[in-house]
Order: sequence, then C-alpha cells, then structure tokens
Amino acid sequence: MYFTDRGIEELAERRGEEEVSLGWLADQLRTFVDLNPDFEVPVERLATWLARLDDEDE
Repeated sequence: MYFTDRGIEELAERRGEEEVSLGWLADQLRTFVDLNPDFEVPVERLATWLARLDDEDE
C-alpha cells in the first residue's frame, strides 16, 4: 500500500457519494497549489493525466 492510498481511501469514504464537476475539481486543485506551491508539479501531472485519459496515442 502506498502512503497516498490512505488519503484516497479517506476521500472515497468521506466524499464518495458526492458528484462534482471537473470545473469544481480544477478550482480545488488551483486552490491547493496556491496554498502548497511545492506540489505544483505533481498536481500538474495529475491534471494532465486526467485530461488525457481518453487519448489513444498515449
């Protein structure tokens, strides 16, 4: 189990029944990076990965 699994599990348990828009998620990611600039690169990588999930070339 990766350390991040605990956070992912907590997210699923606490908010797993909610539906959110990708716009809302983007806003939350921006706020997180504003508050935690050291995480800019990992958040950018996650956002790019999510944005390109349906790309067949990758």
